[in-house]
Amino acid sequence: MIERILPRKRKRAELEHQRLTSLINSMADGVLAVDRRMNVVIYNGAALNILDVNSSMHGRALAEVLQPFDHNNQPVDIVKLVRKTTTATSQRDLLLHYRDGSTINLYLSIAPVHFGYGQQGQRGFVLLLRDITREKSLEEERDEFISVVSHELRTPIAIAEGNISNAQFILNKNPDIEAIKTALKDSHDQVMFLASMVNDLATLSRAERGKLNVDITPIDVPNFTAELAKNYTADVQAKGLELKTNVAPNLPPLFSSELYVREILQNFITNAIKYTEKGSVTLGAQAAEKGILFTVADTGIGISKSDQEKVFDKFFRSEDYRTRKTSGTGLGLYVTLKLSRLLHAEINMKSQINKGSTFSVFVPNLEGPASAASTQPAEQANSNNTITSA
Repeated sequence: MIERILPRKRKRAELEHQRLTSLINSMADGVLAVDRRMNVVIYNGAALNILDVNSSMHGRALAEVLQPFDHNNQPVDIVKLVRKTTTATSQRDLLLHYRDGSTINLYLSIAPVHFGYGQQGQRGFVLLLRDITREKSLEEERDEFISVVSHELRTPIAIAEGNISNAQFILNKNPDIEAIKTALKDSHDQVMFLASMVNDLATLSRAERGKLNVDITPIDVPNFTAELAKNYTADVQAKGLELKTNVAPNLPPLFSSELYVREILQNFITNAIKYTEKGSVTLGAQAAEKGILFTVADTGIGISKSDQEKVFDKFFRSEDYRTRKTSGTGLGLYVTLKLSRLLHAEINMKSQINKGSTFSVFVPNLEGPASAASTQPAEQANSNNTITSA
């Protein structure tokens, strides 16, 4: 009788083991089960992927297959960490280094368990592994966004409020029209800065969600560039600079989004004026094959080689003290990049410290079949966009 019962129990245990293994293998998270000696007894395919292992881990030491680092990039004694775990715990600040030099952010959950199979009363631990690199990146972007925007909003709001209060005080005590005009102008400038920031944030939000569409119209390039230059005449004169235009004659119409081409060039011109203390800013346009090449050149402070690789990154602002003297969120060129992708445009940048910068953007004609493709979300249009620097 006993001889018949034992095989049944053994078969039932094997069946339960197979079911458990099948369940674990269906999980998207990596699973490692280790015994009291810290040897791997169960694992799934996701664990192999996360740990970058292409051979069996059964029976291997935990410290051999899992070698995490803390947020300071110091090695973590995984065996010690697991052994001291008495209740289910989790960590989100671990790193995992791969042989090719890449790194991921690792979520690790550890839980002591009693295995329901194998040796009677055997205890061990189950480790849950998850690659949270993208989540951490989004968290860092969110924190940086909140930090940058709150900082940038605080200054113009304080200045605008102070100047308006000052104008009210002057008006009530000793009406001085010139002082009131100055206070109101300063307030107006700060409100316009806030409006520009809000516009960048709104455009960025729509671009990130793929909600931007291209409204293609024929652009009269000579009139378009002349109007742009006229809009910035006062800003250039206020800094004692010269605004030049270098537009080729008899340019054909450009079929693209006038709104987005304007915003791209406005970001280039605004930066050129902001970071040029003496000399000139030149807006150019010339015919190119199947489109128009626009350029914005300045004689400003220039951009270092290391910064050139990052100027189009979200929230990037150079550590150069001359850059830090001016306000900004680091969103303008990032939005410019998003818009250029939407227009299938190509951006080129040349810059040298203390000798100025030249930003150029080739905007192709978007008409006929191309117009349908141009309405893709910005990320999908990425393949036709390039950025080069020199």
